[in-house]
Amino acid sequence: MTDMWAAQLVAPSTFAHVRVPAPLVAALAPGEVLLRVRAGAICGSDMPLFKGAVQLRGGLGNHPDGAPPGPGCPMHEVVGDVVASRHPGFEPGVTVVGWALAQDAIAELCITEGDSLVPHDGRLPPAEAIVAQPLACAIYAVERMGDVCGRRVAVLGLGPIGMLFSHVLKTRGAHVVGVDRLNRTDTAPRFGVDEFVQAACDRWAASLGPDDRPEIVVEAIGHQVGTLTCAIEAAAVGGLVYYFGVPDDLVYPVPMHAFFRKDLTLKAGTTKDRPRVLRLAQEYLHDHPAILDAYVTDRLPMTSVQEAYDRAATPRAGQLKVVVEA
Repeated sequence: MTDMWAAQLVAPSTFAHVRVPAPLVAALAPGEVLLRVRAGAICGSDMPLFKGAVQLRGGLGNHPDGAPPGPGCPMHEVVGDVVASRHPGFEPGVTVVGWALAQDAIAELCITEGDSLVPHDGRLPPAEAIVAQPLACAIYAVERMGDVCGRRVAVLGLGPIGMLFSHVLKTRGAHVVGVDRLNRTDTAPRFGVDEFVQAACDRWAASLGPDDRPEIVVEAIGHQVGTLTCAIEAAAVGGLVYYFGVPDDLVYPVPMHAFFRKDLTLKAGTTKDRPRVLRLAQEYLHDHPAILDAYVTDRLPMTSVQEAYDRAATPRAGQLKVVVEA
């Protein structure tokens, strides 16, 4: 193949279908694999680039500050077939799930690192198997929270990643409070939410009494600085605030007086040990198959990527994960 199909952003929130040179097998660096994309899913961290934001250095992908996104961007949740490999763990023909690290999976082919993939176990179709990638992120983050059994945990934002956090926390014995501006009454209980609050997180935080404050607050909204303040204001004395996701700003203001007086801990960070947590996620989906019907709500062909991103950018009650299939 000398060229391939890809979607490319040509203006904020606007894709064009283009033909571009296909990646060359000879271009693979040690440890890399070339994938034929079978399915991709839209993550909240894709939205700023889709809407025209400039990606900060050190974020997902390989886009220099100020450079427009290239073909296939922005999408990093991927299931694909290995076409060629310079990674010892993968041979051509194997189907894999994980990260497209250049965030360029809206295309026929993409190159990524083998250490961010695992073989697809074959128990689910690609459009459902892809859930292992965001689920791996949630599992890794919950591991970093320590023992959550019996603890009151609030999840701010019950979008796709917030629902996965809620389910993982519940299976580990937490009492889960979910907060979202959309009405998630029908869906939240299926993901283990014990108490659902339909409200903006600042109003919810201001309404809490001393006995209502969660010991752990997961900020799963992202893409705005104010919600971190909400999480800090809501947390109980001695609690933990977990900021999840890729930050969009270099500096986030912190209500330092409240943070100091409450003796809080703040954690954040990227998902590491990816093969291990991807395998855990595949087993988790095998053990809890019922969440898939509620989680993958929108499935479209890859060529309908504009519609897929438009849906993801305007969440509605009943909508969670938007997946595109080749």
